[in-house]
Amino acid sequence: MSGVIESILSDFGSAAGRGVVVDSPPGAGKSTLVVRAARTLAEAGERLMVVAQTNEQVDDLIDRLATAAPNLAIGRLSASTYVPAQRVVKHGTVTVSGAVSDMNASAVTIGTAAKWATVTDGSWERAIVDEAYQMRSDMLLRVAGRFSRALFVGDPGQLDPFSVVAVERWAGLSWDPMQSAVAVLLRHNPDLPVHRLPVSWRLPPSAASVVSAAFYPFTPFEAGTKPADRRLEFSARALGGDHGLDATLETARRTGWALHELPARHTVRTDREAVAAIADLVTRLLQRGPVAYSEHAPDGRPVTVDRVAVGAAHRDQVAAIRQALAGTVAADVTVDTANRLQGREYDVTVILHPLSGRRDASAFHLEAGRLCVLASRHRHACVVVARAGIAELLDTHPSAEPVHLNVPVRFPDGWEANQAMLAHLSGDH
Repeated sequence: MSGVIESILSDFGSAAGRGVVVDSPPGAGKSTLVVRAARTLAEAGERLMVVAQTNEQVDDLIDRLATAAPNLAIGRLSASTYVPAQRVVKHGTVTVSGAVSDMNASAVTIGTAAKWATVTDGSWERAIVDEAYQMRSDMLLRVAGRFSRALFVGDPGQLDPFSVVAVERWAGLSWDPMQSAVAVLLRHNPDLPVHRLPVSWRLPPSAASVVSAAFYPFTPFEAGTKPADRRLEFSARALGGDHGLDATLETARRTGWALHELPARHTVRTDREAVAAIADLVTRLLQRGPVAYSEHAPDGRPVTVDRVAVGAAHRDQVAAIRQALAGTVAADVTVDTANRLQGREYDVTVILHPLSGRRDASAFHLEAGRLCVLASRHRHACVVVARAGIAELLDTHPSAEPVHLNVPVRFPDGWEANQAMLAHLSGDH
């Protein structure tokens, strides 16, 4: 792994070409690479700009960089409405401002792509673009004039850039603004070096092999830990009441995965039974006092509410789940959509399958990246809540999306990825 990073830094540090691309599976250490690259260049005397996609990502990078290099002057480029997060404010070496001119003394200036797109002056020799597959290509075009060479780091298996407008008019164009920044970059610069991080430090072996086979068939990766390095235990015995909940949690504890299947039925999007099942599972999980043993906590660490997350495809589902958890021991558990959970990490996750209870398999619900995000946030276990009948739904609704000329084909497609995941969860593997 260290050899791969050294090779990346060597390519990025050279003067050849316009950039370097780094493909990374979930939890492979993208942020660690970004922090190390930024620190290495800054300590060598270079001024550097860093582009992230959300304020949350920017603040996380600043916190990690300032912690790793406490004497490094860092600029936090922000909008006028931005309220500095505590993890940014606590570092005295960080300057927060909406003007690039206030960052002249900063060795590293970090901001969102949307904020960098408003900058009209200043230039940097090198830039780092974090979560580059989340960045639209038109946004890259707006910031590309600020730097000469860039390191593009991202996960090709995650969600593509999202838009609420119709995008068919650009389909097939090499500069399609709704393609990711990396896709357009490589179409116009096919000779750019592309590196791949081959190890996930987040996913345990039970998950890495499944996620790799389902979503990364041509760029496989493996877990950085061994099966014996992690385990999940419960402090309390199974409670009385619904033994199905405890059976599901026990399966997840033992194998890293569990499918909590409800009776087959077509439902509205906010399926009340599925919402109730998720609330009951998360509540029961915390009531049983889970303890996570890992390479970071060999003596065990309690799995508290901040280490548990619930994921769903739609905001109305998220709102319903939050309401169901209100007033319980799980009230403060993170509940969010796949788009907003992207890049985050937890010990245990409970997810609502995007195709659960549906009559059709639309492109949105079939998208491989959505299920990939939901199924790759955990370090120990993932519970999938779904109604029976998804396999039959996939069989009766094969992919029928229009095929556009000159549009690169993505592998795997959502149909194939969903089938692979479902086969594993159902034990048909």
